[in-house]
Amino acid sequence: VQLQASGGGLVQPGGSLRLSCALSGSTFSNFALGWFRQAPGKEREFVAVNRRSGVTSYAASAKDRFTVSRDNAKRTVSLQMNSLKPEDTAVYYCAAARISTILSQLWIPEGYTEWGQGTLVTVSS
Repeated sequence: VQLQASGGGLVQPGGSLRLSCALSGSTFSNFALGWFRQAPGKEREFVAVNRRSGVTSYAASAKDRFTVSRDNAKRTVSLQMNSLKPEDTAVYYCAAARISTILSQLWIPEGYTEWGQGTLVTVSS
């Protein structure tokens, strides 16, 4: 399984950015797909997840600003980020959790077996 993330960059506070992640090498619909981020000097943290059923969940910091969506036909998961803040600056990672992963594991990095390479998002004026 391979995950390829794209879409990071520099954006001003209040701006928007859309990240995408393509999965190859396995059956896309078998995975829950999550986004995590890691800021310098901090631990990797949960941002959002789109479960196999399409149900989504968000970290409190992302709720009402970010939207995670999946396209099973295109084998991609996207993270639309609006109203970006400087504290959103981080390397963003997409990740895939296998069908056997229990729900409570979807909010932590240890629940995911496949990771993309990360894409840097910088929010700054």
